[in-house]
Amino acid sequence: MAKRVYDVWKGNNVFLFGGRLFFGPDARSLLVTLCLIIVPVVIFCIFVARSLFHEFSPLYAGYAILVVAVVFTVHVLVLLFLTSARDPGIVPRNSHPPEEELRYDASVDVGGRQTPSLQIPRTKEVMVNGFSVKVKYCDTCMLYRPPRCSHCSICNNCVERFDHHCPWVGQCIGLRNYRFFFCFVSSATLLCIYVFAISAFYIKLLMDDHGTVWRAMRESPASVFLMAYCFISLWFVGGLTGFHLYLIGTNQTTYENFRYRADNRFNVHNRGCLSNFFEVFCTKVKPSKNNFRAFVQEESQRPHVPSTRDAEPDEACEDRRVKVEDDLDIGGDLLKISQRHTLGDIEADIRSRGSDVPRHHSSDAESILVSDRRVGVHSDRNSNWARSRNWEIANQV
Repeated sequence: MAKRVYDVWKGNNVFLFGGRLFFGPDARSLLVTLCLIIVPVVIFCIFVARSLFHEFSPLYAGYAILVVAVVFTVHVLVLLFLTSARDPGIVPRNSHPPEEELRYDASVDVGGRQTPSLQIPRTKEVMVNGFSVKVKYCDTCMLYRPPRCSHCSICNNCVERFDHHCPWVGQCIGLRNYRFFFCFVSSATLLCIYVFAISAFYIKLLMDDHGTVWRAMRESPASVFLMAYCFISLWFVGGLTGFHLYLIGTNQTTYENFRYRADNRFNVHNRGCLSNFFEVFCTKVKPSKNNFRAFVQEESQRPHVPSTRDAEPDEACEDRRVKVEDDLDIGGDLLKISQRHTLGDIEADIRSRGSDVPRHHSSDAESILVSDRRVGVHSDRNSNWARSRNWEIANQV
């Protein structure tokens, strides 16, 4: 049966409903985020908004408080879903390195020999807004990352315009979901302000009826809890909203701001505050480069490109094989020599062998004799029989 792309996906992502929903590896943290949003709103609707139904007499205007809270919460949850369940801008990885980028680097010393090797340059330069920018090669995805792209170690994917990996939404924040992420954070900030304000208003009404703020707080502890919860949450989501407003105005990402802050680099992507906001909120979201439900197509086998790492084992094996063959030849000659009883037999054997080969090989036979004379004392220590004859040869010499 043919497999689909999400079946063989090499990233650490989670797919649901046949690849229709796409989450990060920490998608379970999304449940915590849902609880942090839904539970306080439910408490607000039951203990605060319902008590205000009849506080505004004309046309039951008090119901609007409940309706606004529910609609606002649904809006926040939709933005959360659009942020966490979509492709953030993953660059499809290659199945092999780009052969057109292979270059011969300087000679490398391999086994005592200077050998040129094929290597892929670690960086290359591209033009962005008229400025030259270096992009890096990703060994995992086997591609040159586009400008502002980075490899997420959690998702194990290269993401375009990588901002950060957010554990609260369980997804990378990149080119295709950054707009929804900012809208989610800013909407959550407004929701906190709304719940805090209405809860404080309800405490004010109770204080008018009971005389003191302490009696009002005892009358509605849910309002006190919601005010405290929203106050603490505002430090998080409100601060995050302000920080990302600054990043959008200067056309930076969180990754770039934290990594290159101390370098004082010139930002080649900054086009001015208004143009930067227009780029984030008023441009069309680019379509995904991945079709997770597509069937996988088998690629034809490509010829292997030799490199230094591949050449070293082959050359080492060839050297070892040649060395073993030479050792066998030398060992055979020494064995034959060790079987001779006298020096005369050895010289006769050498003369008989010399008559069967060309003249210029006689030096080889003589070298064998010389080598035997040099090593005859200890050539075959594993055999007593061979040792005795080696000593005879040595004594005669």
